[in-house]
Amino acid sequence: MNTTAIIINGIAVAALILAFIKDKDKAVQSLKMALKSFIKILPMVFIIIIAIGLLLGFVPPDQISRFVGEQSGAGGVLLVGMVGALMHIPALLSFPLAASILESGASVTAVAAFITTLTMIGMITLPLEIKILGKKMALLRNGISFVIAIVIAFIMGMIL
Repeated sequence: MNTTAIIINGIAVAALILAFIKDKDKAVQSLKMALKSFIKILPMVFIIIIAIGLLLGFVPPDQISRFVGEQSGAGGVLLVGMVGALMHIPALLSFPLAASILESGASVTAVAAFITTLTMIGMITLPLEIKILGKKMALLRNGISFVIAIVIAFIMGMIL
């Protein structure tokens, strides 16, 4: 476990102890709510783990590298950006998937594009956005968000 994880876990434990000291009933209620939320996302966690296993089992690292590695250029980044925009999984669950494709040869830029488009674009929720915001505004928001996500990805690629 790295130093950052130890610090974050220590802060979480301290906050939990503080919550119990302040109001035991609310702390217990919060833990129950957290457990229920965890149980709700557990099936998605298993699906992501299976998807990562299948991806790494059936797609050789050289293929991943060819499509979304450094040599794939902007096309690979756009491809992964579109995949991220179309997927509807919690961002927290996307990190293990992103780490796996990074370890298999994907570029930092491509992984950044995947995570940013996943969190910024709502293709699955687009019909609801159109209903609430109107077609023009919803498409504009998603289009601008996609461009910004790709720009962020290229900046991350330059920095890292």
